Amino acid sequence: MSGHSKFANIKHKKEKNDASRGKVFTKLGRELVVAIKEGGADPNGNSKLRDVISKCKAANMPNDTIERAIKKAAGQQDVDYESITYEGYGPAGIAIMVDCLTDNHNRTASDVRYAFSRNGGNLGTTGCVSFMFDKKGQITAEMPEEGADEEEIMMTALDAGAEDVEIEDGEILVTTDPNTVSDVREALEKAGWNITGAEVSEVPQNTVSNDDPEVAATMERLIDALEDLDDVQNVYHNWE
Repeated sequence: MSGHSKFANIKHKKEKNDASRGKVFTKLGRELVVAIKEGGADPNGNSKLRDVISKCKAANMPNDTIERAIKKAAGQQDVDYESITYEGYGPAGIAIMVDCLTDNHNRTASDVRYAFSRNGGNLGTTGCVSFMFDKKGQITAEMPEEGADEEEIMMTALDAGAEDVEIEDGEILVTTDPNTVSDVREALEKAGWNITGAEVSEVPQNTVSNDDPEVAATMERLIDALEDLDDVQNVYHNWE
């Protein structure tokens, strides 16, 4: 079983997403554009697109909205989004990684730097904190039924290729190799699991605990400022 903090961060992220659905849908639209550009608009032949669709469903995007978003993304293939990751520090030296999809590096770098400097953080150089994180596939799913056998659930996930499994409050978090997240998700779906999300994430090797309320307030403000940027797709940190 993995540590509580990873699962708590996933749930915290989902809760924040639910609070700003419009912005989340816009960010997911960019991921759809990139996925379709790489592998086409048919999810049956594009595993990356299927993963993004899983993220759309996890963000409570209705099926008809997902279909419209895919059609819109298929018509935006002239837009060239590039993935870039920024690294920095929050209050008390908390490590932060910021994944972006952008069509303008100068704008994105300026916006991210401003968000850090105005909210108690510091933008660092490439590699300054990435060594503290491991890139992992993370799949979330609902428990099959109340009172389900947890050992059987874990064995199903491990047989599907999972590296780790955590169960909490009626939800399952499966950790995989980043290169096999799509294969594991598909295997679990075939086993009858209701998958609520599948993505590649930066998982901290160790977490930092800080009970100072001022640090907590500053960190929350910094995360909010970064996530509010249109070019920012994900914010990862090692704060517990």
